[in-house]
Amino acid sequence: MPEGDTVWNTARVLHRALAGARLTGSDFRVPGLATVDLAGWTVRESASRGKHLLLRLAGPDGGSRRTLHSHLRMEGTWRAYAPGERWTARPAHLIRVVLRSPAAVAVGYHLHEVALVPTDAEATLVGHLGPDLLGADWDPAEAVRRLAARPEVTIGEALLDQRNLAGVGNLYKCEVLFLRGLSPWTPVGAVPDLAGTVTLAQRLLAANRGRWTQSTTGSLHRGQTSYVYGRRAQPCRRCGTAIDKRDLDDRVTYWCPTCQPTP
Repeated sequence: MPEGDTVWNTARVLHRALAGARLTGSDFRVPGLATVDLAGWTVRESASRGKHLLLRLAGPDGGSRRTLHSHLRMEGTWRAYAPGERWTARPAHLIRVVLRSPAAVAVGYHLHEVALVPTDAEATLVGHLGPDLLGADWDPAEAVRRLAARPEVTIGEALLDQRNLAGVGNLYKCEVLFLRGLSPWTPVGAVPDLAGTVTLAQRLLAANRGRWTQSTTGSLHRGQTSYVYGRRAQPCRRCGTAIDKRDLDDRVTYWCPTCQPTP
C-alpha cells in the first residue's frame, strides 16, 4: 500500500537507478505529455513529498530545470530494470511512463496526476501539503496546529487529510489510533494529546523507512505485522475482542471496539 514510507522507499529506488544519468529516451502514455521527449535531460535527484514523487531534471543546456511529478494513490508503483530486462511488475497496459538511461530503465505503472513542471513551480502541486512525516520539514507543532484548526472533524478523517500532515495512509491511521486508544470517530477537539498522536505516526513511518514490509508491531512475520489493520473478526492482540471493520469517509477502517470505545 503506497503510504509515506512506501513512496519514500520508491524515491530511493529511482534515485539509485537514475541520479546523475543522462536520459536516452522517454515514453509518456498520458495524453497531456504524449509528445514530450526527455532524451538528453539529466536526472538530478528523486525525492518524495508525502505521497507525491518528484523526479528533478536538468536540461541539455544545463540551465533548464524541470520536475516530473507523479502520485501513486492506491495502485501506482515505479520499478527499475536493467536494459533488456523483462518488465514484469504489472500488465503492459498499466504503464504510464518509461524513462531510459544507459544503465537502467524506470517504468511507472498506474500512476496518477503525472505532470512535468518547472522545478521552481513544484509548490503548485505539493505546496498545499502539511509537514512531511519523513521530510526535513517535519514539524509536529505545525501538524498539531493544522489538525486543531478543525476540531469538529473526526480524528480518523483528519489524519488522512494530507493538508494536515503528509504521509499517513489508511494503514497507519488505523494502527496509530489503536495504539493511542482512540476511536476513529472521536472529534479532533476531544483528542486529549494531539502532539502524542502525530509523534507516534511519525515514529511508525520512520521505523519502516528503507524496507518494504510495513510493520507497526515490531514483527516482520506474515500475519503479525499489524494490530488491527486487515484483521477483521480476528482477536485483538491486547484484549481479545474481535476486530471490527467499517467505512469512514469512503475508506475502510479497522478498530477494536473495546480498546477504542466510541466517544
